[in-house]
Amino acid sequence: MNGRHHVLSPFVALPSAALIAAGLAACSEAPEPPSLLVGTASDPASRGQAHAGQRFFDEPLSGTNGRACATCHPESEHTALIPASVAARLAQNPGDPLFDALEADDPGAPTLTFEHLKRGLVRITLPLADNMDLLDSAGNVITPPERTVSVWRGVPSVANTSYTAPYQLDGRAATLQDQAIDALEAHSQISHAVGNGKLDLMAAFESSIFTSERAAQVAAQIAAGVPIASISSPEDGMPLTAEQARGRAVFQAACTGCHGEATGNVITNPAARDSFFFELDHNGNVVYEVIPGVGPVPVSNTPPDNDFLALGLTALTYLGQIGAFPGLLTNEVEMPRIRLRFYTDGTRTTQVTDLPPIPVTASGEPFDLNPAIDPVTGAPITGPDFIPQWWSTDPGRCLSSGSPSDFESFDIPQLRGVAHTAPYFHDNSHTTLDQVVDTYSRFVLPLVPALGMPPVHPPEALGLPAEALSPRQKADLLAFLAVY
Repeated sequence: MNGRHHVLSPFVALPSAALIAAGLAACSEAPEPPSLLVGTASDPASRGQAHAGQRFFDEPLSGTNGRACATCHPESEHTALIPASVAARLAQNPGDPLFDALEADDPGAPTLTFEHLKRGLVRITLPLADNMDLLDSAGNVITPPERTVSVWRGVPSVANTSYTAPYQLDGRAATLQDQAIDALEAHSQISHAVGNGKLDLMAAFESSIFTSERAAQVAAQIAAGVPIASISSPEDGMPLTAEQARGRAVFQAACTGCHGEATGNVITNPAARDSFFFELDHNGNVVYEVIPGVGPVPVSNTPPDNDFLALGLTALTYLGQIGAFPGLLTNEVEMPRIRLRFYTDGTRTTQVTDLPPIPVTASGEPFDLNPAIDPVTGAPITGPDFIPQWWSTDPGRCLSSGSPSDFESFDIPQLRGVAHTAPYFHDNSHTTLDQVVDTYSRFVLPLVPALGMPPVHPPEALGLPAEALSPRQKADLLAFLAVY
């Protein structure tokens, strides 16, 4: 289902600015993470490689700034970076290699502070694609000579990576070896080339890390040549409580269309994917077509074979930054302000579009969250996030791909062990899994008609939009995710 077609307008289902500003409910603590499974490869040779690779994962290589993979991916924390532990490490040992100036809020400040890092965020500096420029709020080109841009992103777990390629939150690394090179150069500042032998051993160790025996079973099926679409779910024979069984049913309805059930990172509902891609004009605004008896409908334009989605979650971080969405972890620190111009090619002479577009608001006030309405079509004048938005806090995959379709898009993550790797999303904006489920129930699921989950449940609190999931469904889903 690629190419140009129409979808029901998500604008009509979007909550009003007042509802968005009502924010997220308080959430409970994440469960204590269990131990990771390490070294479950079946053949002795693979186990030997994984064991040898653990040394290069845990210990810094020569010619680095003292950081190893485990500095940011501690095995005691499901190989993610948990904010509470960062604060504890800083208090106990400010000389920890984690606290290199690279990750300081301002690396050039006389006294280094690490407020972003204490929220589990590390600085990622990326080269701009050749067909892109950075813009200021007025549309002037401000691309620096080095043609790079920096964003703050969370540290994902490396568990289950044996079957979750591509890597990095924006999928820019095709292999675990590529991912390792990126990390060694960007975060460990390695001064020399690394041999393929060491990289292969590090990849072998990472490929031996799983969140559960069931996750390892999936890897074994893939290694045996079973097509991903035919992989049987290990949960089929898993004993579940009544609450967990109901939660699995919710998971199958609400999550597997984009995440897949067996592997946890494969889009299985192409129509759901198509709900996130729209044709844009040269200003970056969504193109609408007026359909008699229906009204203005955005024109969907799905790129072929694209499994990276923009769920609008970066827009929530933007709203938090301007004070319109309380409760996000990213509200506590200043996030980047990025606008981009896309051109047809690397000569950067013919403009394609600007993202996000300069806001056109209903009142004319710059931060009014209600867009102006086109007098001809009756459609809102907004970019792909469907709110007036001055900047993006992280443009996502488009920084490397150069495609406007990838604006604010990120890799579809696998969900196994997700209950143990808080905080969540590419920028750690959500503190707990409860928050994540609330956000999906209110702001994501109702806007994807292909999932068949409209907003029919009354809100739990006044001022919040109706939800796709009931309180019991959300509780059941959380119970299942705790053991997934």
